[in-house]
Amino acid sequence: MTLADLPFGPLERAFLASLQRLDPQAGESVLLAAVLCCEALGRGDVCLPLARVAGTRPWPEVDYDLPPLPAWRDALDASALVGRPGDYAPLILDGERLYLARYQAYETQLAERLLARAALAPTVDEARLQDSLARLFDFNRQRPDWQRLAAAQAVRRNLAVISGGPGTGKTTTVVRLLAALLEQGGPSLAIGLAAPTGKAAARMAEAIRQAKAGLPVDDAIKAALPDEARTLHRLLGSRGDSPRVRHDADNPLPLDVLVVDEASMVDLALMAKLVAALPPRARLILLGDKDQLAAVEAGAVFAELCEGRGFDARAAAELERLTGQAVPVEPPRSRLGEAVVLLTHSHRFAGDSGIGELARRINAGDAAGTLALLREARSDLAWNPEPAASALVERLEQGYLPYLQAARAGEPTAAFEAFNGFRALTAQREGAFGVNGLNEALEMRLKRRLGVPARERWYPGRAVMVRQNDYALGLFNGDVGLCLQTPQGLRVFFESDEGAGQGHRGFAPARLPSHDSAFAMTVHKSQGSEFAEVLLALPEQPSPLLTRALFYTGITRAKRKVEIWALPARLAEAVETRAERAAGLAARLALEPGQLPASPPPVPTRDDQLSLF
Repeated sequence: MTLADLPFGPLERAFLASLQRLDPQAGESVLLAAVLCCEALGRGDVCLPLARVAGTRPWPEVDYDLPPLPAWRDALDASALVGRPGDYAPLILDGERLYLARYQAYETQLAERLLARAALAPTVDEARLQDSLARLFDFNRQRPDWQRLAAAQAVRRNLAVISGGPGTGKTTTVVRLLAALLEQGGPSLAIGLAAPTGKAAARMAEAIRQAKAGLPVDDAIKAALPDEARTLHRLLGSRGDSPRVRHDADNPLPLDVLVVDEASMVDLALMAKLVAALPPRARLILLGDKDQLAAVEAGAVFAELCEGRGFDARAAAELERLTGQAVPVEPPRSRLGEAVVLLTHSHRFAGDSGIGELARRINAGDAAGTLALLREARSDLAWNPEPAASALVERLEQGYLPYLQAARAGEPTAAFEAFNGFRALTAQREGAFGVNGLNEALEMRLKRRLGVPARERWYPGRAVMVRQNDYALGLFNGDVGLCLQTPQGLRVFFESDEGAGQGHRGFAPARLPSHDSAFAMTVHKSQGSEFAEVLLALPEQPSPLLTRALFYTGITRAKRKVEIWALPARLAEAVETRAERAAGLAARLALEPGQLPASPPPVPTRDDQLSLF
């Protein structure tokens, strides 16, 4: 069997052809490794872990085994297509990890820049900081108060990574730590707010607007707090399909502080460009949930940054002196460890919350405990262990009836409030329990109920999700719109950039960019959203998409109740499957046992390497 007989996709075949033009003598094992690197990126991996895949059969349906590791390494070492870190070559072999050159450069330079940023200690008026922390976090009674500790670290460092589950107060923390920063440096600080998606940016801006009104600070500080957020692509000045952006190390962003929300959704390439574009002495504050699904593109950067977190005795003593909070001593295993703070107390889920307890058991990998909890009579949890597609569609129709009644009135605010009261989430797009099948079957039932002809695409109450950015209209991938009747005819309304309840923008259906129906959406698309009630439907057959992170992310979109339609076997598989992406960022940041943090390298000033291949 030759390479031509293997089940490569069009992109992989084009990449293979380009490498054969560069080196017509390239061996089969080298070309195969390159194609597998390309496939790995499509799965979200940053690199190909040779030791893990050598000797295995990558395509179960094809009788083809990969070479053993020693022979594979020898072939790669001898190839002109493969270089070592710092070389100019299409592929880079870094230890046992094989990269496409661009991604090895992204990962290496991101690690270097993060270490350089973390090593810079800004000047801090500690007496003023102590007063700010005591006043701004006086409402908290938890001990230790991780919100206060996170704020202290963010003010004292140029890099802060704050992770917490839903309801742990990440927005509350960041508003108050920004107020503390402004009390240090004055209202002239240039502060930027950003998020990966337009929806997440709007929610962040709205939350900060609401939170800053009640801050115990003077009016000048409140006025200096930003209340507008941008997507990361807009912030950096993305240029269509080009990997280059307008802001980079040679043209940095004009910011003193940058806060990035929903950072778990940021892939390696985007994070590398973002950190490169930030002035070296600017503060970077990353907010996210390390247990949520990682980015759709390659890399799980935020989760890797959170690995090895901890405070040694020196750092713990400093924090206790500043905050009056006793800090558990846990020596970090990462050179960024002390920059990472994990918020643990959920203000959304009470101690007896079924959703909160379910989230804890899922993250602990406790499949038996998860199933036992779902069998209990908890008011905020429901489980259908014998799901049928027809019954599921009927249940979804029932769940959306309050929304359809609100949509009939044609008032956007009430329609969006009702629509966000219930949402169906799935693991995948295809199949009877996937987004496409559920939306198609549900819309047929809704059209019959509303008396709409089956072939009619648009009707009052149709919900859609944009899947293509349209900068001219201000509509972005993931934005949800509701079709309502108006005196001018059918219009599709979207919440304004200022967030829920702050006005709506209406468009004629024909003007919309590419879109899909959105009564059911994937868990991936739901990230950054909250709904009063969630129905999570998992596929009947085993699927590589069923992971602990997906299950956790899906159930924590709910504020009041979660209803799960899934076979017990699929639930157990989801809890027991921990998605791991092949990457080397955590290893580049790790401390060896007994090693002290090394002096970081100087901050790179150019991105020439990123444009090689």
